[in-house]
Amino acid sequence: MTPRTPLPRSTPEAQNVASAAISEFLRVADRDLHDLHSLMILSHGSVIAEGWWAPFARDLPHKMFSVSKSFTAMGVGFAIDEGALTLDDLVVDLLPNDLPPVVSANLAAMTVRHLLTMTTGHGEDTMATLTSTEHNWSRAILSAPVALAPGSTFVYNSGATYLLSAILQSLTGERLLDYLTPRLLDPLGIVGAAWEACPRGIDTGGWGLNITTEDMALFGQLLLQRGAWNGASIMPSGWVDEATAFQVPNELEGEDADHTLGYGYQFWRSQHGAYRADGAFGQMIIVLPEAQSVVVMTSGLPDTQPARDAVWEHLLPALSGDVPLPADAAAPAALRGQLARLEVRHPAAVPAPGLADRVAGIRFDFDDNDAGLVSVRLERGSLTVATRWEGVVDDHPIAFGSGTWVAGRAPSVDVMTNGEQTDMAASGAWVAPDTFAVTMQFTREPFAVTFSLRFSANVVELTMTQNVSFLETLIARETARRPANP
Repeated sequence: MTPRTPLPRSTPEAQNVASAAISEFLRVADRDLHDLHSLMILSHGSVIAEGWWAPFARDLPHKMFSVSKSFTAMGVGFAIDEGALTLDDLVVDLLPNDLPPVVSANLAAMTVRHLLTMTTGHGEDTMATLTSTEHNWSRAILSAPVALAPGSTFVYNSGATYLLSAILQSLTGERLLDYLTPRLLDPLGIVGAAWEACPRGIDTGGWGLNITTEDMALFGQLLLQRGAWNGASIMPSGWVDEATAFQVPNELEGEDADHTLGYGYQFWRSQHGAYRADGAFGQMIIVLPEAQSVVVMTSGLPDTQPARDAVWEHLLPALSGDVPLPADAAAPAALRGQLARLEVRHPAAVPAPGLADRVAGIRFDFDDNDAGLVSVRLERGSLTVATRWEGVVDDHPIAFGSGTWVAGRAPSVDVMTNGEQTDMAASGAWVAPDTFAVTMQFTREPFAVTFSLRFSANVVELTMTQNVSFLETLIARETARRPANP
């Protein structure tokens, strides 16, 4: 395994970029984009700005969601270059053991190209066809109705990307991640990447890749260089050009500007001649060929267009500059200081009320509820939530800081983390005279859960919300009572 080779570092001014423009982007981000997690800006191959909003950190991988799709597209490109596959190969020929009993004419006509361009003929994302007990995802996806002629209509479809991963594993005998490692990841110095897999051990393809911010930047710079790296051609330049070019229209009603400018092979076309790998909630690799720049972000944003608009307004003009700037040690130094102070917002504290001492350490009990909540107890620096699962009651203490983030592990409880234990950091404060809030920020993914406890007489209303979600952001709202004889 090749050790990580960091990208070269430079100052903005050395690359004809004004530090003030990046500083203004950060100011706007702190004002309007409350859930950026990391930022890395490259100009002419050098990193000119980088920062992580605490409690996120440089070496922590982050969930990529659909950025994964663009890596899958590179796997297809390698397979085509090696003669294992063509764009016009039929899906039914590539996955013959996963076909439904009756193969429709539209399914029979579906090709690799249709999978890459999200023009499979399905009327909706086929991942909706899967159930929690489904074992053979390929068969379930291929059994979904193909109501439209393949190639006729763009419908965003993560199941199509999963099928690409399944095809590559069938052809190569390797998981997609293992196939990409010697061809793409090792040459770039990307180490420690992980990819979620389906029940049959096939990498999910359309999501599930976990890498760091700098890994994203390495991939973006490779794309900008059209597959060339350290004097060698890692990816055929023609495939990079084809994958990132306009292949099909995607003018979807109600979508923002950067989702209606065309789709390539698992890449989105963007304004200003840019293209991007794009994952849910603001995981983005934005490649700006005309400016010879790459902008990378990880985020937890419910609406990602404002982040791109801030790039177009504040960063792009500066990155496009070609007038040499005078050496100025003060400006980049000030920017570095600004980047070093980045932090996810803590709960907004107010002076602790007299109520604080009266409720400290008191257990409040819930009536039976669908969320499985049993009791809640607030103490100095700790919130303990008890839950019932399959008849067993467990306490889940969450240590939190006051004006700081305290690192820990999130409980593996369905109501909090969908049953997965993951790294987190927590911060808590009185946010109103009767309300205490604890935010539990997961540090390897975009999600944060906030516990809001509103005290009144001998009861407390606990509201649990998530910052972003594919479903509802309200997790639970239940009332607990102070025992008559605590």
